[in-house]
Amino acid sequence: GLGSPDAYSSLVVPIKKGSELSRDDFLRQLIDIQYSRNDVQLKRGHFRVRGDIVDIMPSNERDKAIRVEFFGDEIDQICLIDSLTGSQISPIDNISIYPNSHYVADKKDMRQIVKQILSDLGTRLRELKEQDKIVEYQRLEQRVMHDVESLEQMGFCAGIENYSRYLTGKKPGEPPPTLLDYFPEGFITIIDESHLTIPQIGAMYKGDRSRKETLVNFGFRLPSALDNRPLDFNEFKSRTDKVLYVSATPGKYELAQVGSNISQQIIRPTGLIDPRVEVKPAKNQVDDLYAELVNVVKTGRALITTLTKKMAEDLTEYFRDMGLRIRYLHSDVVTLERANLLRDLRKGEYDVLVGINLLREGLDLPEVELVAILDADKEGFLRSKSSLIQIVGRAARNSKARVIFYGDKMTASMKDAIDETDRRRGIQTKYNLEHGIEPMTVSKTIPDDLRKIYGIAEGQMEVKETDLEKLKNMGIESKEQLDGLIRKKTKKMQKAAGELDFEKAAALRDEIKEFKDILFEL
Repeated sequence: GLGSPDAYSSLVVPIKKGSELSRDDFLRQLIDIQYSRNDVQLKRGHFRVRGDIVDIMPSNERDKAIRVEFFGDEIDQICLIDSLTGSQISPIDNISIYPNSHYVADKKDMRQIVKQILSDLGTRLRELKEQDKIVEYQRLEQRVMHDVESLEQMGFCAGIENYSRYLTGKKPGEPPPTLLDYFPEGFITIIDESHLTIPQIGAMYKGDRSRKETLVNFGFRLPSALDNRPLDFNEFKSRTDKVLYVSATPGKYELAQVGSNISQQIIRPTGLIDPRVEVKPAKNQVDDLYAELVNVVKTGRALITTLTKKMAEDLTEYFRDMGLRIRYLHSDVVTLERANLLRDLRKGEYDVLVGINLLREGLDLPEVELVAILDADKEGFLRSKSSLIQIVGRAARNSKARVIFYGDKMTASMKDAIDETDRRRGIQTKYNLEHGIEPMTVSKTIPDDLRKIYGIAEGQMEVKETDLEKLKNMGIESKEQLDGLIRKKTKKMQKAAGELDFEKAAALRDEIKEFKDILFEL
């Protein structure tokens, strides 16, 4: 949910060079749209005042601020400035300053809003008293009265989104305004990777409600918090008229909605065909894969998908000890670092990347010549027809790419994925022969390092200075010493667990994980 688009747009503050407006009135308008004064540090959603000069840092900016200069009760000058140095970038004649939050309301409406909140609070407190929930009664009363005081004095409070029903004038149970309500009429909705996105849209409502019902039942929030929620699936459908579903593996829902309105993009401009899929026994999959990787890394890169994080980490460690340049990627790797891992793979800083479910949709890695799927015959979400086809697609950017399924039996999902790949290969090969096209590996520039884009120093995300200092203070100066420390800590953890001192064991477990992360990055 978001605040009402009508309330949001009505509180926009337009300013124009030469217009009459006193400095104090302008400051009150900024406070009304939830900007805060900070004369020391200019940061997003704040403004500073120096005599007749007001600098505003809009919430959507990082480096540019707005400087407004007053002469008496008139706006004398408006310009964009560098937020750090204060130097002028360019003069402007007029500009609009948007509220710092979507959850805003006019001051005139705030009295009525507070009155409604207090009325609902009284009703809820009576219910809790009847149920003999004294702790919940006190908790809710203190929380809401504090929020009401903040709303009355500042027009804002922590967790204001839980009062969005009052701010927008909606009735209990009605869907809140969302981002879709900010779009103009006749917009088109494009749902990428729809086979995953559609189920997520359907699940958002129930997951959110389950969490907030707990908050309401235990007196952390008023029942109105339940109405600050995602749309349920039918509400989402009613707000999206024209929809384009995009997926290499559309689900049953999309196929049922579009009927015959399906457009298949099988022929690629590069002439590339879907990769050849081989099936090998899983019995000796690790040893066989090592032999494959030794050959592949001479000219290209490789992706490996496993079923668990533990297996990804263990396989990475094993192959690294065998001399391969290899890394792993799973959900514990921070989001910003994932993009840099993929970038480093393309640059050739290492040759093999091991993952679980992140090596599927959306990865475009032309350098990859081999995709290996371990335990491909283990039916389930990670080895369904859709998942297998998506993983195979990661090898469709290189003319020499191959895919290996490791499995001891041919499952229905494996067969369907192979049949679909062969069908596409047949169409692509025929088209290339008819038009004399020689498949060409995709040529694609390597993007800038996200660490530079976001101003993070090289290596800062891998091994922090504090980590290195901590190791130095402990007398650890080599990877071998750190590995020995991890082994000692592991024995202590196992001993603590055996003595049922689980608190100590958990602390040691977290410490071991921290040291392993540092060891991996050294």
